[in-house]
Amino acid sequence: MSEKLTLPIRPRRNRKSPAVRGLVRETTLRPEDLIYPLFLHDEEQNDAIESMPGLYRWSLAGLVEEVGRAREVGVRAVVLFPKIEEELKSSHGEECYNADGLVPRAIRAIKKQYPDVAVITDVALDPYNSDGHDGIIVEDDAGELKILNDETVEILCRQALCHADAGADVVSPSDMMDGRIGAIRAALDAAGHEEVSLLSYTAKYASAYYGPFRGALDSAPKAGDKKTYQMDPANRREALREAELDVAEGADMLMVKPAGPYLDIVRDLADSFAIPIAAYQVSGEYLMIKSAAADGWIDEEKVSMESLLGIKRAGADMILTYFAKDIAARL
Repeated sequence: MSEKLTLPIRPRRNRKSPAVRGLVRETTLRPEDLIYPLFLHDEEQNDAIESMPGLYRWSLAGLVEEVGRAREVGVRAVVLFPKIEEELKSSHGEECYNADGLVPRAIRAIKKQYPDVAVITDVALDPYNSDGHDGIIVEDDAGELKILNDETVEILCRQALCHADAGADVVSPSDMMDGRIGAIRAALDAAGHEEVSLLSYTAKYASAYYGPFRGALDSAPKAGDKKTYQMDPANRREALREAELDVAEGADMLMVKPAGPYLDIVRDLADSFAIPIAAYQVSGEYLMIKSAAADGWIDEEKVSMESLLGIKRAGADMILTYFAKDIAARL
């Protein structure tokens, strides 16, 4: 028989029971940490989204009911993504600031029924743009597509004001145009919306993980790609530069998108800035978990929980996730 080891330091002592593990747990996940992305359309029925199993494009009535169900399990923040009818789209996306449009009506409906739920809105042109881009596009002399930055920012300001007027608590520019945070902040303040928060998509990468989302909203670019405005997945320091600008321009919160493949960026921003950090577990991340679970390869409940804990551990204060309602119910 071998001699007993003399080990004064045994890390396993802190893992010996559920009670002890709970005492030393470094990262915790709460329903209050979760933001629930919701899709909506201007139809009377709720439509299942083929590219995102378990999710729906909600009617206005269905949307309010789903917000209520999420609220019951502790999710108090939602973010809205509209599917806009094709005939309402245009090259300049004017529908995005229609006071009687789908998103303003949805904001008012939610806030009337659940005033204590934080309503966050997406500020970008791609759902409204007939070209499928986040900004106004023109063709240059060489026949290449070009995004007009400053002209787009003017429209984004009008969109943000429209959402604020309808009662949005937070507007969240996802377009990645230069200078849009400062311009939107100035426009909101000038209109008396000093208390409306700005959650900036600070580090939004030109990712291949967005496919199911674009299918849900029919918002994919009709031509070209988004690489001239969304960030190169190879770049890390660039995210710090974007964040520094957004903080200086008045952002209240910063976001990294996607979350899982960019946990180093989440940590960089959390270590470098004293304002809250959000991370978006995007549609491709969701679908990979759902698909693998459907085929019996992984446990959906355990893997979804572990994935969110990893995002939180990396430094995110809040997580946008399609699992929000289910995870909150388990928590």
